[in-house]
Amino acid sequence: MSESVEHVLIVGAGLAGLRTAEELRRAGYDGELTLVGDENRAPYDRPPLSKQFMRGDTDDTALRPAEFFADERITLRLGVSATGVHTADRQVTLGDGTSIGYDRLIIATGLRPRRIPDFPDVRGVHVLRTHADALGMREELANARNAVIVGAGFIGCELTASFRAQGVPVVLIEPQSTPLAAALGPQVGALVARMHGEEGVDVRCGVGVEALVTEGDSVRGVRLTDGSALEADLVVIGVGSVPATDWLTESGIPLAAPIDGGGVLTDEVGRTTVPDVWAVGDVAAWLLDTGRNKRIEHWTNAGEQAALLAAALLGTEPPAAVRVPYVWSDQYDVKIQVLGAPALADEVQVVEDKGRKFLAHYFRGGTLVAVVGAGMTGKVMKMRGQLAATAEAAAL
Repeated sequence: MSESVEHVLIVGAGLAGLRTAEELRRAGYDGELTLVGDENRAPYDRPPLSKQFMRGDTDDTALRPAEFFADERITLRLGVSATGVHTADRQVTLGDGTSIGYDRLIIATGLRPRRIPDFPDVRGVHVLRTHADALGMREELANARNAVIVGAGFIGCELTASFRAQGVPVVLIEPQSTPLAAALGPQVGALVARMHGEEGVDVRCGVGVEALVTEGDSVRGVRLTDGSALEADLVVIGVGSVPATDWLTESGIPLAAPIDGGGVLTDEVGRTTVPDVWAVGDVAAWLLDTGRNKRIEHWTNAGEQAALLAAALLGTEPPAAVRVPYVWSDQYDVKIQVLGAPALADEVQVVEDKGRKFLAHYFRGGTLVAVVGAGMTGKVMKMRGQLAATAEAAAL
């Protein structure tokens, strides 16, 4: 690394930004290091927001204690958004009217929730991304009589389980044929639907929400595309997220097209084509072994990318790449684990089905590309080696 690199600026104070700062220090970077975040909270863990935090089991989601940042000489600029980048003079402008210079810029701004166009902004309607989102939802959950969750992806399913744990009746709405159909396919999605049904959830698939029913400034229900109506004083919109790249549109930093998933285009270690600008985490469309750029929205991926980026930026020996994607979801008393890339499969075999516990293998052209299990941690994780061995041939 050139001695002229005196300041690394990381925009995005979430998991990916924090992990990158840690990896830079671990790899020997001794210069100035700044984390900019648009929330007024130090970096925290998002997965518990839909589970332990929502159920009231914990209020502590901090990733590191306050003294960590002083010990590691990481400057936090919190409660302020980045509004633009001037790459020619290496300056990031902020929402408070100030700017910060950099020698290396790392973009780690993550995602923002997708919203349904034309829905009014009324009390009782929520999305979940930030700690403030989760806190507001949890406060209303305490007095909710009926909840509707729109979107049965991982977040929607986890919130459904958390709401039921608090005794709140839930209707789960999903336009596709089953919950988690996009992530895991309809075969396994049907097993997830069965689990929620056993917990008293009214699972309605193949239907969407046409409109909110409001009274004054509060929601009172939803009207569905099949003409039916549901009462609800708590509605959660969980229809996906988009990369937080609005602040980059005039920067000249290359962005993937929305049809390709959006995000900041980089090479295989997070480097963009703009000198000294990098990207990491959910916002980053890294170049994969397949020759395509793709964003990977996995908690574990943030740490893996951070280590690779830090090594490349500093010119040190990179860690061995982890080729097998991994994600998990806790719903009720069951941990659903996903190894590999289920979306690539052209065949799914449910090899075990024991009610709440199940195991499925995913194949592409006869090659194993993914394993999904519920309540079968050992059987899922022992497949990691086999998946790693076939990952390149299977184009993971």
